[in-house]
Amino acid sequence: MSYVVKRSVTIKGHRTSFSLEQPFFEALTAIAARRALSLAALVAEIDSNRPKGANLSSALRVYVLEDARS
Repeated sequence: MSYVVKRSVTIKGHRTSFSLEQPFFEALTAIAARRALSLAALVAEIDSNRPKGANLSSALRVYVLEDARS
């Protein structure tokens, strides 16, 4: 069973939060480790590239999905 967990990170000097299911969070942390980035740095990168008005949590899920497809 996987439920949504709210997490917080600091990006660009401010705290922000996102909500992800545990498998998405684990995949995101694995991607960060593979790229030798902190989780906050990866989230900041995804945040800066997401379409205007897009939800951060959704953007993180899409990023994980796109990574899995490549």
